[in-house]
Amino acid sequence: MDNPDIQEVPNKKEEKKNRKLNEEIEKLKAEVDHWKNEYYRAYADTKNLRNNLEKDYKEAMKYRTEGFISDLLPVLDSFYLALANEPSDPGLKNYLVGFQYVYKNLVSVLENEGINEITPEVGGEFDPKVMNAVDTEVGEKDNLVLKVYGKGYKLHDHIIRPAMVKVSVVKPIEEKESSEIPEA
Repeated sequence: MDNPDIQEVPNKKEEKKNRKLNEEIEKLKAEVDHWKNEYYRAYADTKNLRNNLEKDYKEAMKYRTEGFISDLLPVLDSFYLALANEPSDPGLKNYLVGFQYVYKNLVSVLENEGINEITPEVGGEFDPKVMNAVDTEVGEKDNLVLKVYGKGYKLHDHIIRPAMVKVSVVKPIEEKESSEIPEA
């Protein structure tokens, strides 16, 4: 049985079988790599989604009171206007002290929540990021705050309402517009 032809046939069959098995193993390895890659991709997507949701939640919690504060602004404005006038009657002065106390407590609670008043100084520089110019007046220098009509408010870094101010201009707006239009 030492015939080389007889031994060669089983070896060829075995070699063919081994080749098929190796091909199958390579296919399975490729499939494992594919699904492993899909798993890591899905894991990364889930982790990114979780991080984005946590960030959105923190942002929502940080600014959760914005709508409430917007509704509360007329009350704060009323306090500000009431406290700006000094009454002549001594009885009303006592009430004014109580209102000042309530107003200070209210402002303190709002500051603890991250709300800050924007109070521009008369004579200070106009800042369009936190102020709204509702009126202009001719003055010696451009962009100076001449009068504060209303305080502004911001929640952390969001402007809830800009401060309402009167701003100085060197030339009246009508003169600027007419000087910019070329005559035909």
